[in-house]
Amino acid sequence: MASSRSQVPFEAVKSAVAGSATYASGGRFGPRRQRDFELLLLDAGEMRVTIDGAPQQVKAGQAILLKPGHVESFDITGNDVTRHNWVAVQIDKRSLPGEDAGEPPDVWPVSPEMNKLVELILTVQNELPSDGAIMRSLGAAVLRLQPDADGMAAEGTDASPASPAVERALAWIRSHYGKEIKLSDLAWEAGVTPEHLVRLFNKYEQETPIHYVWRYRSERAVELLEHTGLPAAEIARQCGFKTPHHFSRTLKQITGRTPSEIRRASWNGEEL
Repeated sequence: MASSRSQVPFEAVKSAVAGSATYASGGRFGPRRQRDFELLLLDAGEMRVTIDGAPQQVKAGQAILLKPGHVESFDITGNDVTRHNWVAVQIDKRSLPGEDAGEPPDVWPVSPEMNKLVELILTVQNELPSDGAIMRSLGAAVLRLQPDADGMAAEGTDASPASPAVERALAWIRSHYGKEIKLSDLAWEAGVTPEHLVRLFNKYEQETPIHYVWRYRSERAVELLEHTGLPAAEIARQCGFKTPHHFSRTLKQITGRTPSEIRRASWNGEEL
């Protein structure tokens, strides 16, 4: 069963704000008494969060939900810098049963959905009031995406592990796939070394970054072949293929069909 915080109604959310922070290894801050529900998502590094005297270790790719009324302190325990994003959601405390805030916090893998939601909040909050309808809705969504007691997201999706660096790389690929993409440029956008990005992609996507690029280009090209009348050469250009011949060869390798075969089958109503 999902906890009552995942059932917080929109009307109970008073405001939502977000931010990012970077700490050097060995840093420490606190103690402080938490006022809101605050979601902490580690992008890199590691920290020990001590709540009412009980320590919790949080690593990169994990999150912890801090709850109002508790005394917290934070120790940066990793060897390198620690970066994290946070979202603080202020709610009317009368909307929650008293025992909810008293539950011990869980540490759990950050889902791709949560990463995208937090990035959205960080992007739009400078243009919106924290107590306005949009920010309050986003704050309510943060609480609803918390995993429930069975390890599933409150909305019913799998809370699968995700790497913030991989998510940044995927977002950049999806908006730049029509241009030349080098591994070094992709790693720069992701904020990691090329070698580390390859390891992360192999772990989370089960393929290399460059293989993902060509597979993504091929998927977009198939969509254009099926739903537009653009010549194959133009589709190849728009999707970042080097030449029409390279386009045809790559599509054959990935889909088992040439561009003309894909278009003909689609336009004849066949299932691909």
